[in-house]
Amino acid sequence: MARVKGGPKSHLRHKKVLKFTKGQFGSRHLLIRRANEARLKSLWYATRDRRNRKRDLRRLWIARINAGARLNGLSYSQLIYALRKSNIQLNRKMLADLAARDPQTFAAIVAKAKTA
Repeated sequence: MARVKGGPKSHLRHKKVLKFTKGQFGSRHLLIRRANEARLKSLWYATRDRRNRKRDLRRLWIARINAGARLNGLSYSQLIYALRKSNIQLNRKMLADLAARDPQTFAAIVAKAKTA
């Protein structure tokens, strides 16, 4: 059998890598090896930062809930405990949104949790 070289396939793969790294600085968008390293690193960063974004948003929600709870005479941990006891099932994202945008409704929820 004749020897088959991978020219067209390699060329397509290289074009795909270079298209991915189009906005990179210096040789990171010009040279195949450097571009592939940049691509792998950027994908690794993206994976890591998707997890970090979840962590950061949860911290933000807790800070907002704590601020709203303290305006209503409770600490964050006391509020969460009271919500659990009174069987009010609102997640932190919704509670933080209420605390920031609708303080009256948040105060009503805190009052309902306090009674339980």
